[in-house]
Amino acid sequence: MTHLQQPIAVIGATGQQGGSVVDALLAQKQAVRALVRDTESAGARALRARGVEVVVADQENGESLRRALTEVAALFFMTTFEGADGTEGETRRGVTVADAAARAGVPHVVYSSVGGAERATGIPHFESKHRVEQRLVEVVPAKFVRPTFFMENLAPQLADGGSGELVLRLPVAGDVPLQMIAVRDIGAAAARLLIDPDAIDGDAVELAGDELTMAQVADRVASELGRPTRYEGLPIDVLGDDEDMRAMFRWFTTVPAYQADFDVTRHLVPDVRDLAAWVSDQGRGARRD
Repeated sequence: MTHLQQPIAVIGATGQQGGSVVDALLAQKQAVRALVRDTESAGARALRARGVEVVVADQENGESLRRALTEVAALFFMTTFEGADGTEGETRRGVTVADAAARAGVPHVVYSSVGGAERATGIPHFESKHRVEQRLVEVVPAKFVRPTFFMENLAPQLADGGSGELVLRLPVAGDVPLQMIAVRDIGAAAARLLIDPDAIDGDAVELAGDELTMAQVADRVASELGRPTRYEGLPIDVLGDDEDMRAMFRWFTTVPAYQADFDVTRHLVPDVRDLAAWVSDQGRGARRD
């Protein structure tokens, strides 16, 4: 893979997705500039120790972003709807980043959106990401990685069922197929596009490494971890009054919901993980700990 002369900027480098992008870029010996709110946080110090340039910038402050994005080869960022201002805040922050990137003359941007963002799902946090996509298209050359369900989101839903058994619980029927991707592979795909934006045709790729029902997920977990595992579907009412999450889990049942391109995913990430490989990785990590 070609090295770019200038650093690649990463917003969210101390988080899960941004961190996976940093890992993939550093593995390619690519210079990285992390944009963080606090350059003395533990996460920022850890990045510096790995040779990452760390600079101050805030997604709420366009001028700080513009300064931090001067003379970079590319930018990766994602947005989140977590916080008091929800999806409105997510869109506002995303637009602020897009406009700052344009003012700074960033050659191209890779934005991590969500699978289905462009398909008018009606899911609030999918629609907010699509609005960010739309703004990016207006102001700067951009590519979009659209991840499907994160494999990492399964782990917190695994509970001890007693007698050595694990129980996986989610508010979706056990026979509904769901496409999924490991965060590490989102980072690898984004890194490939940051360095080589022509690696895909068009401006977006929906990413997945596997497609399984939750019953099949339980079987994979049992096989890889050597522990009996069963799936227990929950009623959607467990989500309470969270209309965003309720809309997403209802959408999961409208098969096909996610519509990933497995071939293009594998083109970007030749060793993309299926669920069994991901679970095996988690098991090895737990044993190391």
